[in-house]
Amino acid sequence: MCRNKIKQVFTVTIAHNQVKLQKPEWIRVKAPVSPTYHETVALIKDHKLHTVCEEAACPNIGECWSKKHATMMILGDVCTRACAFCNIKTGRPDLLDPHEPERVGSAVAKLGLAHVVITSVDRDDLDDGGAHHFAEVIRQIRLQAPQTTIEVLTPDFLRKPGALEIVVAARPDVYNHNLETVPRLYGSVRPGARYFHSLRLLDNVKRIDPTMFTKSGIMVGLGETKPEVHQVMDDLRAAGVDFMTIGQYLQPTPKHHPVMDFITPAEFDSYASMARGKGFLMVSASPLTRSSYHAGDDFNKLKQARSTL
Repeated sequence: MCRNKIKQVFTVTIAHNQVKLQKPEWIRVKAPVSPTYHETVALIKDHKLHTVCEEAACPNIGECWSKKHATMMILGDVCTRACAFCNIKTGRPDLLDPHEPERVGSAVAKLGLAHVVITSVDRDDLDDGGAHHFAEVIRQIRLQAPQTTIEVLTPDFLRKPGALEIVVAARPDVYNHNLETVPRLYGSVRPGARYFHSLRLLDNVKRIDPTMFTKSGIMVGLGETKPEVHQVMDDLRAAGVDFMTIGQYLQPTPKHHPVMDFITPAEFDSYASMARGKGFLMVSASPLTRSSYHAGDDFNKLKQARSTL
């Protein structure tokens, strides 16, 4: 490519990044005011826990916390990666807190959760990527809140042999790992990850335990095309994934990847219809869909869908 063309492409890219798209009406949410929301805030702080709801600036925090639904984030609040879509801090994490699993179990019990989602930062600095910590959190929840079903949303455990097996052996009810975007955009959106490694991880969960529900999600509005999204659906089905989520990407700060497009509710409906046609047991696709949004209700629907097969 000649120098003039390079300059032209660069100029167009910068110009696009400087023009911030206005959020459409369907993406706006109300500020949290519920007393239960503030009770949940207090409980999380009292237990010295982190939540992805806060760290990732989730737009659904008001609704979820008003229902005492919170996605616990373990392994600290500092990530070893720097994904272009994520608002979680990046740097050198602290040592693991050995008492964190017990506090998570206590918080789940006090919240009286029927279903809980446990996620984490990436911990590439740990030999097992944090897998043993995940397993201990699951054990503590089973001990302190035995009626609660457990969904894990794990990192990819890249170059951590045996890590996946440790988490699966702890028997979560749902194993979730998000692909986040289409393979073409991994270099700019998720540079520390590998698309086909993530697919293999999901496939291996089913190979280890065919009865375990698996789940994965992507964001749209990052610059992907519809055929690319359809191909991701096919890839996930080939890996035996049961549940797919699709939500609108929202730019956390001006330093993060720009929103390239706001996908309309009608387009989300079209994606959902396509995914159901490809054989997923469950599909959640809407502008405000996130991995753990309505996770408890969706888990019940997931079990019902399998029972009718």
